[in-house]
Amino acid sequence: MTDEWEKRGAKEGVEFAILTDEISKAWAGLTTKQDKNLKGLKKENLRDNMTNLELVLNMLAEVSTTEISQKEEPVTFEKNRNVARRGGGVARVARRKIETETGKKVISRSNYLRQGRKRLK
Repeated sequence: MTDEWEKRGAKEGVEFAILTDEISKAWAGLTTKQDKNLKGLKKENLRDNMTNLELVLNMLAEVSTTEISQKEEPVTFEKNRNVARRGGGVARVARRKIETETGKKVISRSNYLRQGRKRLK
């Protein structure tokens, strides 16, 4: 995804962080910082501490963003931001469907590393 953003003129650092937050807000309803706070993380990597469902949906959001970007070839930061929101929206639809089907929230305080669970292979 970051390679795609570079191709589209997004600058590494602040702009990448903003775009990442847009994806996260779109699918999870939380910024990266809010999600880290929810899980009680300080310097740990958020992705390493996501549950399997959170990880899969985050990846769906990222891949969807990349695919939309490759199709539309945005040339400004604001257009990249719009694509990030839409890519995250794809995963939001999946998250809401999972929550409806299971009756459980996907986003939680659950912390993969603290639970000592094994990742899907």
